[in-house]
Amino acid sequence: MKTRLIITQDGSHTLYRPDLDELYHSRYGAVQEAIYIYINCGLKLISNPVIKIFEVGFGTGLNAILSLIEAERSNQILYYDSIEKYPLDSTLIKKLNYKNFLPEKYQDIFYNMHHLEWDKTSQIGNMILTKISGDIQTHIFKDSYNLIYFDAFGPEKDPDLWSADIFKKIHHAMETGGILITFSVKGNIRRKLVELGFYVEKISGPPGKKHILRAIK
Repeated sequence: MKTRLIITQDGSHTLYRPDLDELYHSRYGAVQEAIYIYINCGLKLISNPVIKIFEVGFGTGLNAILSLIEAERSNQILYYDSIEKYPLDSTLIKKLNYKNFLPEKYQDIFYNMHHLEWDKTSQIGNMILTKISGDIQTHIFKDSYNLIYFDAFGPEKDPDLWSADIFKKIHHAMETGGILITFSVKGNIRRKLVELGFYVEKISGPPGKKHILRAIK
């Protein structure tokens, strides 16, 4: 899978997939977007001492490292499961400039996350991380979660990942009161979630995006 590095407006890298004509993050700022959507509008809303997170799309690992930083700041334990169909090559990971945006303590940890074996569980500080090599469409959930990071490619580019069947699987795998957070607010996505029993709200988005979506079971 060919990808290339792109500098976003906050100076942080994202990746571009020519086959999908799609970026991994917002061109207005990769780190800025990830912190706003998944940390500020997701993780920070959960006060449990132990939180179980499922991420659709490990990608560059940016959400994972930012979640670890927040968990250690707030003295919470994270069980973090993340599924990825197309793991990135380690040589490409080394080119990402996220270390410039991370506290020094976490710069090597970020790269070490990518060297951990897939489908094995490892503890890194306050995070118990399992990187799952697979496809959410065929994945069988074996746990229940407080928080879902739905960070798949957009519904126009990969519509199968935004189907009612996928959201139904996720709904069953969530704790009551659990949060699903994602960047797409398309009407058909919202309707699917409402029909499954989620309370759905559009909330203000990061720079370059008017709204994002938060759904609560």
